[in-house]
Amino acid sequence: MRIAVIGIGNVLAGDDAVGPYVVRVLEARYELPDGVQVLDAGTPGYDLTAFLVGQDAVVLVDAVRAKGVPGELRTYDKAALLEKKPILAVSPHEPGVREALLNADFMGVTPGVVRLVGVIPSATETGIGLSPEVRAAVPGAVDAVVRELATVGVALEPRRERREPDLWWEKRPGP
Repeated sequence: MRIAVIGIGNVLAGDDAVGPYVVRVLEARYELPDGVQVLDAGTPGYDLTAFLVGQDAVVLVDAVRAKGVPGELRTYDKAALLEKKPILAVSPHEPGVREALLNADFMGVTPGVVRLVGVIPSATETGIGLSPEVRAAVPGAVDAVVRELATVGVALEPRRERREPDLWWEKRPGP
């Protein structure tokens, strides 16, 4: 099977960076078997469709607008993602996951399994770094991704040597 774990979000917009943050923590903590790739897709809009092509299963990680408190986790399957109302695109980054899935369906390239692990954000204004609530939710989001991978037959093993995630956007330039 070909499986992708895709982090979505803008690392320069506060909690919107939770998708890239979670996938980088996942890569640092777990050995990834052949056939599983982890991608930081940034803010792809309709281009997300290209990341879906050729995959048997996809686990997306993103900040989500949902009722609840910042840091709460939500998991959605493809059907739940497609039942959301369409949005009016006002920028090239505006089309979301739903629109990319509809596009992939139209093209006949939708993976058999699509899941979204979402985290309710606190703030998505311009700025670097996650809010305390969303940062505290990262381990749970990583665990949720691991569980979603297990549902498609992929059991991840922790790395023998612990690595720090490459959170390049949070690093301060040296002297």
